[in-house]
Amino acid sequence: MTSEAEIGPGGWTGAEAEVLGRAVQRAPSVHNTQPWVVEPVDGAVVLRERLDVALPHHDPLRRDLAMSCGAALANLELAVRILGRRADVTILPDADRPDVVARIDATVPASPSEQDLRRFAAITARRSDRTRFTGLPAGRQHVARVARAAVATGAATVLLPDAGELARLFDHAARAIRDDGAYQRELALWTIRDETSHRHGAGLGRTVVPDGELPWAGLVRRGTAVPEPRVLRSRLKHETFLLFLTPDDARGDHVHAGHALERCWLEAVSLKLSAAVLTQPLHVPEVRSALVEDRGLAGFPQALMRLGRSLRIAPPSVRRGLGEVLVGRRGSHT
Repeated sequence: MTSEAEIGPGGWTGAEAEVLGRAVQRAPSVHNTQPWVVEPVDGAVVLRERLDVALPHHDPLRRDLAMSCGAALANLELAVRILGRRADVTILPDADRPDVVARIDATVPASPSEQDLRRFAAITARRSDRTRFTGLPAGRQHVARVARAAVATGAATVLLPDAGELARLFDHAARAIRDDGAYQRELALWTIRDETSHRHGAGLGRTVVPDGELPWAGLVRRGTAVPEPRVLRSRLKHETFLLFLTPDDARGDHVHAGHALERCWLEAVSLKLSAAVLTQPLHVPEVRSALVEDRGLAGFPQALMRLGRSLRIAPPSVRRGLGEVLVGRRGSHT
């Protein structure tokens, strides 16, 4: 390992570069694809999207992959601040390099805030909790704090209080996705079956979302039992849902949505709330449009976040090795 005093790529020490890489390494991503690379450069750090990662059926426009990179950007921004530098973020800085998601210039010294410290500590504790919550309310003040974390990200959050309408939409989406053979084959390709020996890499552990889980909790597989709408409605009454909206539906908007989503998620974790993100239902066009049209909302839905309380500690997902994430590290991806 590079020593703390040794200067690595871009004037960052080896230890600092590792902090940057490990922060991104723990970000959430669609199907746990982890579609990113971090490159420390002179006085800055660049986040790139891995164009070799693709979900041609689920995400043909790469909307969720761009959101995943936006979530990684939120972690990277926090890491820069924790290292005592101001983080000046530019999203999509180079039109000639579409793989470059963001550049963070970090030449100005600055102390991290208490909020930065809280959220950075939440990075390693964050998990996708796709199981049934306890039923205890998240609390209005906590939900308001989570929603406020999206301010100034280029995305907005809207609370969705109507459990009946959500149940109807989720029921429709679950049945459509469960019966989509091409989607299910693609999901199977990203599913890890031998989890005990698969310690590093990308993909979803089979035990993360077993076949019997109810569909509102996240991924719908062929064997998912879709409950009666009244059952789903009664369960949803005990959960809180935030909808993430952007003013347009371009790649930059998708990055902004992911940035907002991870900020909110880390705030939730710091408040001892459990959360999971759903994008699967929004790939059913009529569900995506109904979420805004039925409520008279302006903007494009990008993701849903479920919030609640859980007694369970969700297991961590597998992660790519640091050498795959951090460019310039000895033995790293180039």
